[in-house]
Amino acid sequence: MRLGTGEILIILVIALLVFGPNKLPQLGDALGRGIRNFKKAAEDLNTPAEPRAQVSAVLPPATPPAQPHTDTSSETEAARA
Repeated sequence: MRLGTGEILIILVIALLVFGPNKLPQLGDALGRGIRNFKKAAEDLNTPAEPRAQVSAVLPPATPPAQPHTDTSSETEAARA
């Protein structure tokens, strides 16, 4: 199915009535960016991927978890006095 000149003009007039003259350039710009990104993504799928360099992450040594503070009996007795 192909669109002729008449059909395209009808679609453009309807778009102009629905969105208004101020919004049409923004919609066209967004549509153009979307098509460009789609083409770029499709082109990226067809090109072979470059091998990625191995990056070894150097992590600091893990610290042991903090031990909970437990009250000893001498501290508890001193607090009561």
